[in-house]
Amino acid sequence: MRSKDRISYFYDGDVGNVYFGPNHPMKPHRLCMTHHLVLAYQLHKKMEVYRPHKAYPVELAQFHSADYVEFLHRITPSTEHLFPNELAKYNLGEDCPVFENLFEFCQIYAGGTIDAAHRLNNELCDIAINWAGGLHHAKKCEASGFCYINDLVLGILELLKHHARVLYIDIDVHHGDGVEEAFYFTNRVMTVSFHKYGDMFFPGTGDVKEIGEREGKFYAINVPLKDGIDDNSFTRLFKTIISKVVETYLPGAIVLQCGADSLAGDRLGCFNLSIDGHAECVRFVKKFNLPLLITGGGGYTKENVARCWAFETGVLLDMELPNEIPENDYIKFFEPDYSLKIPGGHIENLNSKSYLGTIKMNVLENLRYIQHAPSVQMQEVPPDFYLPDFDEDEQNPDERMDQHTQDKQIQRDDEYYDGDNDNDHNMEDM
Repeated sequence: MRSKDRISYFYDGDVGNVYFGPNHPMKPHRLCMTHHLVLAYQLHKKMEVYRPHKAYPVELAQFHSADYVEFLHRITPSTEHLFPNELAKYNLGEDCPVFENLFEFCQIYAGGTIDAAHRLNNELCDIAINWAGGLHHAKKCEASGFCYINDLVLGILELLKHHARVLYIDIDVHHGDGVEEAFYFTNRVMTVSFHKYGDMFFPGTGDVKEIGEREGKFYAINVPLKDGIDDNSFTRLFKTIISKVVETYLPGAIVLQCGADSLAGDRLGCFNLSIDGHAECVRFVKKFNLPLLITGGGGYTKENVARCWAFETGVLLDMELPNEIPENDYIKFFEPDYSLKIPGGHIENLNSKSYLGTIKMNVLENLRYIQHAPSVQMQEVPPDFYLPDFDEDEQNPDERMDQHTQDKQIQRDDEYYDGDNDNDHNMEDM
């Protein structure tokens, strides 16, 4: 098993306290539930746990338009009635409501993915986990599908500073359209999305024929699936395609979006995957031993989302977790059997062997057009991120951040640890 300091885990409790509104399927509270399962199973003792920095507007504008970022920064529920034109322009409304602390929510989940990429780039870990991230629908100039800032694109842009090629894999039930669109014209990122397609299912894109354009032609891969796909069909197709992708494309790093709405019983999903099946994809990608950035994504039956991501944290740590969920603050959500695993579903599987065979053949045929991995002349590596108002290099490293700021970034000893092997045990309590 990899040593503790090789897996970095990012979490800020504030990210789970926001509320999208009554009847909205997105419940960030699922992140608190996930984290408490991680704690209950003592997984935090095997990882370095960090509170991410809040991404600056200028960092978010590395991908998003500055005017969109500025609008997100200033809009509040009490002022949104003053900006009907802007709300329409930026697609804010029913699916993507304006709520209290919206911008801080975006800063935290995006900061986690950016920080995860930094640690991987600096070879401080092998795997970096940010379950709060994975908001793959957000576009350059607008919100979409419960997503406001596309943290995945920002994380990939960071990885591209150190890696010639980055592979993005998406197992959310919805097509990873925002990430695909961002890199549709480049061969430096290959996007591979496994998702439900057809029947007007959101977002309506992700046909097998969508393969990228210009320099990016053949570097976007879509695996469109029908209702009811099960563990066996999904994992077999996943392993066949991802094996060939890695062998052909030779990525320097992998980003894996683990949307849990592909699980059986999801409020918005239509697949039959068990947690074992979903996690098998994570286990398989881990075996390539490439720098790996893991995020969450969709998932709308929140107790199953927490089960899935806690279980997959265990998979990444090479730990077998007992099926009986230990006592924790959210134990009542796991009634009546308090079990970690959930079985596959019973929706009719509309994915025939011939249909899946055709999809596989199309994808592998397109991969044959990539004769060899693209060569990229690496220019001087740009700085990791821009910090306004002061020059880091001119300051004494011990004086760069005040105690409160440091405490905000790394979880305190007394919060989670009872040993002396954590990464911040010398900090004084506030």
